[in-house]
Amino acid sequence: MKHRKLKNIELGRKSVEEAKAAHKTPLILILDNIRSLNNIGSVFRTSDAFLLEKIYLCGITAQPPNKDIQKTALGATESVAWEYIEQTLDIVLQLKNEDVLIWSVEQAEQALLLNDFKPELNKKYAFVLGNEIKGVSQEVIDASHGVIEIPQEGAKHSLNIAVTVGVVAWDFFQKTKKF
Repeated sequence: MKHRKLKNIELGRKSVEEAKAAHKTPLILILDNIRSLNNIGSVFRTSDAFLLEKIYLCGITAQPPNKDIQKTALGATESVAWEYIEQTLDIVLQLKNEDVLIWSVEQAEQALLLNDFKPELNKKYAFVLGNEIKGVSQEVIDASHGVIEIPQEGAKHSLNIAVTVGVVAWDFFQKTKKF
């Protein structure tokens, strides 16, 4: 069997307007002091791919418009809702008051392995992703409903945040979407 690579026009992708208006995957991402502009751009692109509801950029996390974010986002800053909030804990507490389930993605005692995470249907979630060196702050972990850890078996102890977002967003998307 031969596979012919599809042309962009054959992909049936949504326009920016259609993506903004589309039914969203009930997942919000909260970026807790992310340093890398390329990582931020990648998070936007992944969020667009899985129609995630929104991204909160917190603390030192840079905001669009920014040429280095755009270089990786490839326009996804236009199709994904986002907002800047100075203090990560403030948005975590606000979303908790709105009945959003907050899960930090981190290595922590009593963390739930991602493969064991079973999102409740008809609930909205927010995943907090932390700084490339320090991770999610302890005060945010303490305010979260739980902690999700991606199982890893190699010599390194963490994944790049852009990779982490890809893994957890895909996992959530496939566990909550009806194909």
